[in-house]
Amino acid sequence: MSRTVFIDGAAGTTGLEIVERLSARAEFTLLVLDDEKRKDDAARAEALNSADFVVLCLPDEAARQAVAMIENEKVRVIDASTAHRTAKGWVYGLPEVVGAREVARARRVSNPGCYSTGFIALIAPLVSAGLLPADWPYICHAVSGYSGGGKALISRFEAEPDIAWRGYGLTLGHKHVPEMQARCGLRLPPLFSPAVVPAYRGMVVEVPLPLAAMPKAAAPEVLLASLQQTYLGSPVIQVRDEHPDELLLTRDSRPHDGMELFVFASADRSQARLVARLDNLGKGASGAAVQNLNLMAGLDETAGLLVGLDGAA
Repeated sequence: MSRTVFIDGAAGTTGLEIVERLSARAEFTLLVLDDEKRKDDAARAEALNSADFVVLCLPDEAARQAVAMIENEKVRVIDASTAHRTAKGWVYGLPEVVGAREVARARRVSNPGCYSTGFIALIAPLVSAGLLPADWPYICHAVSGYSGGGKALISRFEAEPDIAWRGYGLTLGHKHVPEMQARCGLRLPPLFSPAVVPAYRGMVVEVPLPLAAMPKAAAPEVLLASLQQTYLGSPVIQVRDEHPDELLLTRDSRPHDGMELFVFASADRSQARLVARLDNLGKGASGAAVQNLNLMAGLDETAGLLVGLDGAA
């Protein structure tokens, strides 16, 4: 039986890619509002309360307002905004870390941030296993394709082709930091350094580790083995044991809903670099929402997803 899905904010970058992944699938029927009704609260309220599943692709405050409009307790919600990522009563939608069963039975799921997905996938299982300290002041460097900034940033990059690098969040306090700290069980907020490069999609998230200075930190090979065990059998996250001389993001990379993790180490094993490579619009946004939707609907979590290596950035 087909389940109905209403995407509130379907005209945005994340919403459009979710629609692409769902439009040809018989398991779901999309409820669509025409342009005149998209901003009509009465029409939105009707759609929000009549769908089996609601996916919110809205700014934070609008997402909170949409949740408040839902009076039908049978409606299940996936929120792609930042609004509920550390809120009580919401399951964090990173099934590889929180558990697929938790997501599958949840009524309210908060879709992770794109940068957060890479950081948490690398750090959370290692801290949980006691292989990295929870009280260390972690640093996270990351670069993303400009599509992550929505239509405004997309227009800017396409109108100003001389932009080679855009560092931001320089006042510290990026909106992803609270979920990064909370979901990894860290005592200190990570120092997060994000940037945008002139590629439409793709993302690399890195956590440098001065292991020789870190109390109770495991050796690089132990960190790698633990990550491999954590994600053993995952159809979405793959832990690589090769050590290439370089990693690339390309300007024309295809959509991809998987994620690759790497552990690089110095020859004396005193330093390591944990690296995640993913598509900021795939596992970092729309692909993650569809994966969570699949689980909540009792379907194969990779149905409709692009997780083969041919789609890698």
